[in-house]
Amino acid sequence: MSRINVVSLETADAEQKALFDSIQSQLGVVPNFLRVFANSPKALEAFLGLYGIAKSGRLDLRTRERIALALAQQNGCEYCLSAHSTLGQGAGLTSDEMAANRRGTSQDAKAAAAVAFARALVEHTGEVTTAELQAVRDAGYGDGEIVEIITHVGLNLLTNILGKASRVEIDFDRVTLNSVA
Repeated sequence: MSRINVVSLETADAEQKALFDSIQSQLGVVPNFLRVFANSPKALEAFLGLYGIAKSGRLDLRTRERIALALAQQNGCEYCLSAHSTLGQGAGLTSDEMAANRRGTSQDAKAAAAVAFARALVEHTGEVTTAELQAVRDAGYGDGEIVEIITHVGLNLLTNILGKASRVEIDFDRVTLNSVA
């Protein structure tokens, strides 16, 4: 049971309902973590705005999902791991690829550098080494893409923290945080 209210359609006020309608039209569903966010419509609007901007950047969908999977595992957020396993599958990631992502790498060399850099950002709370930054550059990422990786790390940290703090009920196929082979 969630430790923070999960706003339902029945209890939502007009502002929350409008946000839910927009989410429903884009995703076909309003996930529980967004219903928790809806306790503060302004926080939900801010998240959706940044998410919308970030998803239209240079990083492809698969790389964004790889980062999300790696960070959900690293940060111990089972809700996010479950959600991004579903979304990753929808983006065309294989089970083997998602397992690699959860271990902090990728079967794709360029994506592996992005995933490793994202994990390093979290591990070092932003204080990455020059070598870690150079490794992502050497893989072919420019400064714009590096800033987008940092942005996606921030977005994922936010959702990981919300998922863990609220203990929101998982409304995706559950994926457990057990060790990944």
